[in-house]
Amino acid sequence: MRLKGKVAIITGAARGIGRVTAIRFAQEGAKVVVADFDEAGETVSKEINDFGGDSFFCKVDVVNFENVSELVKKTTANFGSIDILVNNAGITADSRLEKMTEDQWDKVIAVNLKGVFNCTRAVIPTMKQQGSGVILNATSVVGLRGNIGQTNYAATKAGLIGMTKTLAKEFSRAGIRVNAVAPGFTQTDMTTTIPEKVLENIRSQIPFHRLANPEEITAAYLFLASDEASYITGQVLAVDGGWSI
Repeated sequence: MRLKGKVAIITGAARGIGRVTAIRFAQEGAKVVVADFDEAGETVSKEINDFGGDSFFCKVDVVNFENVSELVKKTTANFGSIDILVNNAGITADSRLEKMTEDQWDKVIAVNLKGVFNCTRAVIPTMKQQGSGVILNATSVVGLRGNIGQTNYAATKAGLIGMTKTLAKEFSRAGIRVNAVAPGFTQTDMTTTIPEKVLENIRSQIPFHRLANPEEITAAYLFLASDEASYITGQVLAVDGGWSI
């Protein structure tokens, strides 16, 4: 088991990549906190406990620092430490810039960027006290190459790349590694809203000519969270079928 004895908080773990990551981490021996605003996270936690894992669900709004602080308190109270934080929570509100509303911009910036700021700031004191920790940020290939209709989303994901590299420099001496995974288009609830003609165009641009499945993204998280990546920090691992080449 690659994460035996580790404690992991995974935000946005009720569905999609976050859900698959929470289950896989638990299968690899981690104690998992399923953190999400969506109460479907309770079902994910139950699924983990049913197969013999150790998990609890915590409803959290990552935009609210008091909520996030309570999440950290509950985690340390239940599990005693925080070894891994996966900043997976994220939303989209797509529109071309000329039609994008201020509300669309603000909501995406708040969840995707401020949410990561809040969660990371909340776990750092515990990790520094331990002298170890892993923080993994969910960026996107859209943050690397942009995408029509996603000015807000691309801005947040590009911002997370800069944040990842900065935090890696700030906390390396404390024994904390910070990396990011940049998924390409992945088969989740988020992509079900994309029209089929648009998806056909996206697939035609990907060398593998298909979307990723969540398990392929989770495998990258698992590697970076494990001791196998003990000398890796400040990096962005694109898992995109070659789309960003």
